[in-house]
This record gives sequence, C-alpha cells and structure tokens, in this order.
Amino acid sequence: MSNNADGAPPVRRIDRVLAAMSLGILVLSIGCFVAVMIAGAVGGVDYASGVWPTVFVVQMVGPVISFLLLLALLIMSFIRRGRANRQ
Repeated sequence: MSNNADGAPPVRRIDRVLAAMSLGILVLSIGCFVAVMIAGAVGGVDYASGVWPTVFVVQMVGPVISFLLLLALLIMSFIRRGRANRQ
C-alpha cells in the first residue's frame, strides 16, 4: 500500500462506504424526527398504524447505528495508520 504525498495511507473504498452509510442513516433519522415533530404539531395522526411505527424505530435506532459505523471507521483507520507506521 503506497502512501500519499503527506505520508498518510490512501483512503480505501470501505472507508468511504462506511462514512456514507453513517451520514445517510443519521440524515434519515433526523428526517424521521422532524416528521414526528411535525405530525405531533398537526395532530390527528394515528401513530399505531401505517408507516409511523417504522418511523419511530428509525428515529430511535438510527443514531446508534450511525455512531457504531463511525466508530468502526475510526478503529479501522487507526489500525491502518498503525500498520503503515510500522513499515
């Protein structure tokens, strides 16, 4: 694996995928949060049926999954930099 001009290892495809997935899930969960807030302000919405249970689950689980993906990306980056510095 060759290093860039500044000595940092190159960015791999899996790093880009993990970063994009983390950002996408976080944006989706924020959108679900906004949808729940707007639906609560409008009133008259049946939260027990339709798409609302899924919206609630995405809103609660999305930030956790996003954080775990970002943590995996960070750990992989530290391991890759450590291996590059040993060589």
